[in-house]
Amino acid sequence: MAVAAAALVFTRKNKLCFHAFTLTMDDPLCHPQRRQSRVITTSVIQAAKDAGGQEHAGCVVYCLLVNQRWFRHEALVELWDSDLHKLRAEACGVIAKAIIETEEDMGYLLHAVLLRRYSILADGAPTTPANVVEKAVDLHAVRVIGSSGYQKCISHLWRGWLVQDEDDPSVFVDYQDKDNTSFLAHMDPDRMRAPRYQNAAQLLFSLVYLGLYTAAINSVNPTGVLDTAEVAMYIFTFGFVCDEVIKFYKAGYQILGFWNAFNGVLYAFLTASLVLRIIGLTAASGSDFRSHYSTLSYNMLSFIAPMFWTRLLLYLDSFRFFGAMLVVLKVMMKESVIFFALLIIIVIGFLQAFIGLDLTDDNVAGDALFIIESMMKAILQSPEFDGFETFGPPWGIILYYCFTFVVMIILLNILIALYNSAYEDIYDNADDEYLALFSQKTLQFVRAPDENVYIAPLNLIEIVISGLFEWWMRKRTYEFINDCIMGLLYSPLLFVAAYFETRTAHGIRRNRARGEDDDDVIEEWERLAQELDFAAEGWAKTCEAVKPNLDDDPAVLEVRKLRAEVDEVKAMLAEIGRAVGIKSTKQQGSKNDEPSDGQPLNRKSGTSDVSSDTTARQGDSRSSRSTGD
Repeated sequence: MAVAAAALVFTRKNKLCFHAFTLTMDDPLCHPQRRQSRVITTSVIQAAKDAGGQEHAGCVVYCLLVNQRWFRHEALVELWDSDLHKLRAEACGVIAKAIIETEEDMGYLLHAVLLRRYSILADGAPTTPANVVEKAVDLHAVRVIGSSGYQKCISHLWRGWLVQDEDDPSVFVDYQDKDNTSFLAHMDPDRMRAPRYQNAAQLLFSLVYLGLYTAAINSVNPTGVLDTAEVAMYIFTFGFVCDEVIKFYKAGYQILGFWNAFNGVLYAFLTASLVLRIIGLTAASGSDFRSHYSTLSYNMLSFIAPMFWTRLLLYLDSFRFFGAMLVVLKVMMKESVIFFALLIIIVIGFLQAFIGLDLTDDNVAGDALFIIESMMKAILQSPEFDGFETFGPPWGIILYYCFTFVVMIILLNILIALYNSAYEDIYDNADDEYLALFSQKTLQFVRAPDENVYIAPLNLIEIVISGLFEWWMRKRTYEFINDCIMGLLYSPLLFVAAYFETRTAHGIRRNRARGEDDDDVIEEWERLAQELDFAAEGWAKTCEAVKPNLDDDPAVLEVRKLRAEVDEVKAMLAEIGRAVGIKSTKQQGSKNDEPSDGQPLNRKSGTSDVSSDTTARQGDSRSSRSTGD
């Protein structure tokens, strides 16, 4: 009995929880996208969707993104209508997102709308073909990137469910073995082309690289001889440098960004450290020359420790926490350009003034280092006023006071305001910004694919193999050799990937048996939904009855309600008027029917009794006259 009672209680609780869940899900306040705009209505969206006709319907979203780019350009050129052009660009994004999210055929959406490459004619020549996924990332169209269909496409690309055709890399096809439950079917070296596995391999190699650096810096060799950890670290560095150079050679300067510059500085310090170590090894063991250069090498190696750890963020941005943080830092650094531009101009002006005052005394700029150091301390909010009294008194100390005031009071507050504004802007749109960052990272692996994926530092092996065999060996044989080598090198990663892909294949088959999408996940509330029948209980009607209407403006609803009430009042007045009119007519008729002498009306003949009597008397008189005659 106790078990049955407990089961009954849990059933009622589940029922109550799911009632509340469905009531919330049906509330339009929880679905802002369901609210119809008064400008971009469903009719406008449908008209845009039908603009391409049956033949070119797939390129409508691409054309909307092109229009968005044009309107953004117009906003920069025509500043007097900047707000208008920005609104038009935003409208293009809203319509594009609506078209993506209302498309029910997922295969058509992925292959024809999002991943098929299109181009337009510019000056009579076709532009470089691009698809919607790439175009949205290039334009930073976060509204389109944040749409559900777009993110499903990115998810499939990230997992490797959508891969590039071997014959035409510009065409994406479905991965045919994603529902294959065979373990060996997923032990394919080509699976390393999936962005998820490439990112995992890069993160793993970066951790190994960091471990080698830690071992090298914590085991200082007094003789200056390179140990095993240092040799491996410099081999890794050479592989990373080759990877950056090859990317720059293939893709050009367009791929250069913050992380490329950051890695370039890091590799430059490592190269300088190795050069200093080699210079020291040219001297005899135990000499001061060798000890000096070995010390310089280790000092430079220690100096770049923060850069080594910061480098990990490049591969951790696929996680939401680190990705959102990097987005905030990126925007804040971009906003700080204004501050540093003002700071450089002001520093140069005051530096020239201080050096001029120094030259006035003895015609020698002997205090230049002191001036630069004092100005740096003022920028870092630790000014030192001692020493400037001797710079052309009283102008030197006055200038330093002015410089301190401008930097500490004005410029630093401008920087704080810029950072605050940037943080607020990015915080309000943090989710879409993270999705944009993740999409950009995914496309980095997809846009310029290699036939053979050798992730640095394994690219050194590719260089050796390519130099030995590619130039004379048949392509099919060369590809077979590369597959064997990659299968051997990536065997641990492929084993783990095959294990997870096999489990995923079983889930895909279960989803297909239920008629759901391949990536569908059965949530807790979906399992509860099978136990309840809201239609029979009447709960569905209750939810529909209490659901507010957000499609129309509240003022419009009130006007409609008032109009209906006015129509009801008019109808009532009309009925009352007709009733009063009939009654008055009857009363008027009654008054007209009554004679002046008060005799009653003969209803059948329609004449009064007085008239009848008069006629009778006249007849009698005529009769008497005729008789007399």
